[in-house]
Amino acid sequence: MSTPPRTFRIERDGDVAVVVFDLAGESVNKFSQSVIAEFDGLFDALEHDASVKGVVIISGKADGFIAGADIDEFLTYTTAAMASHASAEGQRRFARVETFRVPVVAAIHGACMGGGLELALACRYRIATDHPKTVLALPETQLGLIPGLGGTQRLPRQVGLRMALDMILTGKKIRAKKALQVGLVEEMVHPSILRSIAVQRARAIAAADTALAGRAGRRTPAGRAKGLAGFLLDGTAVGRSIVLRQARAMAAKKTGGNYPALPAAITAIAAGYRFPGGDFDFESQLFGEMAMTPVSRQLISIFFATTALKKDHGVAGAAPPPRDVSSIVVLGTGFMGAGIAAISAQQGVPVRFKDIRDVQVGKGIAAVRDVLKERLKKRQVTKQQFTDQLSLVSGTSTYTGFGNVPLVIEAVFEELQVKHQVLRDVEPLLTPDAIFATNTSTIPIADVAHAAMRPERVIGMHFFSPVHKMPLLEVIVTPTTAPDAITTVVAFGRKLGKTVIVVNDSPGFYVNRILAPYLNEAGRLLDEGVAIGAIDRAMLAWGFPVGPMTLLDEVGLDIAGKSGAILAAAFGDRLAASASMARVIESGRLGRKNKQGFYRYDERGKRQGVDETVYQLLPAGTARREMSSAEIQERLSLAMINEAMRCLEQGVVRQARDGDIGAIFGIGFPPFRGGPFRCVDTVGAADIVQRLQALDLRHQGRFKPCALLIRLAVENRTVYDR
Repeated sequence: MSTPPRTFRIERDGDVAVVVFDLAGESVNKFSQSVIAEFDGLFDALEHDASVKGVVIISGKADGFIAGADIDEFLTYTTAAMASHASAEGQRRFARVETFRVPVVAAIHGACMGGGLELALACRYRIATDHPKTVLALPETQLGLIPGLGGTQRLPRQVGLRMALDMILTGKKIRAKKALQVGLVEEMVHPSILRSIAVQRARAIAAADTALAGRAGRRTPAGRAKGLAGFLLDGTAVGRSIVLRQARAMAAKKTGGNYPALPAAITAIAAGYRFPGGDFDFESQLFGEMAMTPVSRQLISIFFATTALKKDHGVAGAAPPPRDVSSIVVLGTGFMGAGIAAISAQQGVPVRFKDIRDVQVGKGIAAVRDVLKERLKKRQVTKQQFTDQLSLVSGTSTYTGFGNVPLVIEAVFEELQVKHQVLRDVEPLLTPDAIFATNTSTIPIADVAHAAMRPERVIGMHFFSPVHKMPLLEVIVTPTTAPDAITTVVAFGRKLGKTVIVVNDSPGFYVNRILAPYLNEAGRLLDEGVAIGAIDRAMLAWGFPVGPMTLLDEVGLDIAGKSGAILAAAFGDRLAASASMARVIESGRLGRKNKQGFYRYDERGKRQGVDETVYQLLPAGTARREMSSAEIQERLSLAMINEAMRCLEQGVVRQARDGDIGAIFGIGFPPFRGGPFRCVDTVGAADIVQRLQALDLRHQGRFKPCALLIRLAVENRTVYDR
């Protein structure tokens, strides 16, 4: 039998052992139980080699240090005790690094995530490269877990309580410069000298360079807290109790109690201050408990789904290679067009910006500047990078410079006649293999392509607003769309940093179609006299990031009205708008954009509270009736879930995975529920059908269960296993 390839190799540099982590057959390094066991065996050998005076841990991958734990293993845990044991074993081996007989230095280039950062924290000294790909994070709470290899115990002592809470509760990535400022790493160097400097530092610490060794070995309860306020809050028991109490309150407010990993992480961090060396046993216990929660299982399923999507080219079978999109044209310089141009420039893609008048082009470029400047203000880019990105956007009011552009993205008014005219104007100027992508939220792509000479080169790219913040991109295809057009647009969407799902052409596509009955049902609750605030509060409690009435104000009531009309025309009374919605739209209220909607807004556009004058427009008048949050939640959530099942039944979404990701990333469906399809599987199709039928008796025609749901209920099967 052949010996399996080793994950680690030792390369000697005199009296320093350089441990190279290079997981065979994988693009990134990650820890599994077998990898950690091999790591432990390697330190057994180093323990007994008296010639080794220092150790450096470095990655053999070109662009990554350690990505974290092997998430696949988390799904093999069947009990909390099993998960806790795995955590404790990892802790034990990392503790060995911390107390090793010679100094261990972490040489970090690229992503240092989760267990990778926990290993680095156990080292005596950390050096990071000043490279954009070098980021450090503990993202476990995003999977419904807590750091389980010592992160909740070591990080607060290294960077201070407040910084540690921020990193662990948000899972945010911090760059090397920030890591240096807060004391997470001791040094930042160019990638070309990372290894040599790390070897020097290991040797210097081993030689008892007291200044350097003292600096590297610091483990004070206050971490890197600066100033009197920092000391009082991070370095005293009273201050820490205040910080922890505030963290608990903020976490509860932000999550509505739906994400147990956040309070568990705070509890683990607090426990670490009870003993000088921390409470690692309690951390492993809480890790095991969190690993068994339904929330963690749902969040891990989302992780696997998004990972799989990154490898999906958007076509079945052998996929033609995508074309290189070296430049694009954006037609329409409004809010959406400016957002598309801005994120393209951020990725180094030159953009030709077109509108009918020079003044509109100027406004569009100014809007692009504002989006790019936001990143400059947050210090996510340098001033030179900001200037370079802005220089990639050029504007025109004529059809010039379009001859060799591989991709044109149209972002004009949501009216079919306007889109037809733009398509007829630009298509003769393009090469035969150029792609015309329309950014529409509801108009069927086949209807747009009807005006094209080459309909197979027409495709939909549905960006969500605001473009630079919303992560989802719906790519909409027709039966005639050319496969290479699909793969090219999917690849370009990922280049822009978007999570991309491919859906088949249909009015409203997928995301807006399942949103429509949800919003319509909210409108019907208004018809019945339910208060605006009560509707929003109920759905916030169910897990949505904003309530439906707030969402309508944010999207714009005029836009919602146009989308609703298209869907009602396509699907009939089932998706017809409520009387309340019709009256509010007819009144001229647009929402935040004209500071008149369901809520009041100040001069800066900040939401103030419910606009009570809206009730005068509604069928129920100013009288309001009480309705339980449970009934509101059931009506709105089941309306959306039933429509999602119809989309799957009709082939609008290719598979349940895409539908769950689309709902979560597109409209904020609660991630802890896993998406509409995983929600069906969790609750059970039979239960969902029974609840829909009961609702349909009271509200004829709106809640009739779709055929696929009924079939799954009869066959006692799940959506994912059908």
